[in-house]
Amino acid sequence: MNDILQEYKTVVGEGVIQQLHQIASALKGIRIVHVNSTAQGGGVAEILQKLVPLSQALGLEVEWKVMKGDADFFKCTKSFHNALQGSQKTPDSYLLRKYEEVNAINAEELRPCLEEAGMVFIHDQQPAALIKYCPSRKGKWIWRCHVDASRPNRHVWKYLRDYIVKYDASVFSLDEFTQKLPHPIYLVPPSIDPLSEKNIELPADEIASIYQRFNLDPARPMILQVSRYDQFKDPLGVIKAYRLAKRFKPGLQLVLAGSGAADDPEGDTMLHIVQDDAKDDPDIHVLSFSFDTNRIINALQRAADIVLQKSTKEGFGLTVTEALWKGKPVIGGNVGGIRLQVVDHHTGFLVNTPEGAANRIRYLLQHPDRRESIGETGRQFVKENFLITRHLLDYMALMVTLIRPEDNSIEFK
Repeated sequence: MNDILQEYKTVVGEGVIQQLHQIASALKGIRIVHVNSTAQGGGVAEILQKLVPLSQALGLEVEWKVMKGDADFFKCTKSFHNALQGSQKTPDSYLLRKYEEVNAINAEELRPCLEEAGMVFIHDQQPAALIKYCPSRKGKWIWRCHVDASRPNRHVWKYLRDYIVKYDASVFSLDEFTQKLPHPIYLVPPSIDPLSEKNIELPADEIASIYQRFNLDPARPMILQVSRYDQFKDPLGVIKAYRLAKRFKPGLQLVLAGSGAADDPEGDTMLHIVQDDAKDDPDIHVLSFSFDTNRIINALQRAADIVLQKSTKEGFGLTVTEALWKGKPVIGGNVGGIRLQVVDHHTGFLVNTPEGAANRIRYLLQHPDRRESIGETGRQFVKENFLITRHLLDYMALMVTLIRPEDNSIEFK
């Protein structure tokens, strides 16, 4: 398992690996469990797919459990997701009962593992109620919120808060996302894995093959947005920005690429809306993938001239981090976690409207040297702030402070 640590050393350096070992030594013998709602699709699953084995390589006892649910359960939790991000639609009493019922059933199966664990991370709203059904828990429980909860639907937040107050701590990505809670709150931005299939360097011929595979013209500029088909990712706004930019740059191509997530029942509906809006333009390529397409996404991001993430709400936006890591300038919505990554005029541009996005597209296409310099700055920014080794370091420091509250020697970097 230590081979994986050697691989990361080549990216982040010897000092970071030594820090990881140092903090991990304080957590040896403590059983750590992560729980979320899907093994594939979405940023949480992507993070855990590498965070868990990297933790194990440090000698920690870490497990990852995925809760099970039916269509009505995920319909309810998707409405929670939207409500945390400001939607005023509230699930009805039947869906709320389904939410509680599914959590109770999962707790029955997971209880022996969860109640004996020394540290439990519950990710997002889907498994938040598990704590109610594990009354004999022995360790510390942390609720990890990955979404923008800065202005939630108050009815939904009040309902979820009744569960969340039972936790020993909560973790949010940004300070502005936090809500008042009667326990410690930690800020831990997400991260990408530089050694994953989605982020490793690719041979030039593999990148070039993308053009023929998706009927793209390598001689014409291409803009790209990679995301789930979700209203908050604003794919229709991206199409509008492309159409405005194309008036001044004929031949411009747009690629919208995304995959579904097992816990998102609204994705297909949004995909059909996007396909309908794009159907009359052969230069708009709406791609929908299965989960095992990381190298394809990687190649698309490397082939793109400009990457967009024009979200109207965004917990963090790992696709922004991925694009920056590949040296691409990013035009992002001026919201949430995108603001943490896109430093306006330095690693990309922040925009509020399709018109603003179109203006920035035009500017970057007219100034290739600027595209290159912004891309170089973005890659270095990710290396210093948003790689998975930093994420793991933060999580371990958090755990040490919870089990040793009197120890003030751990500092977040």
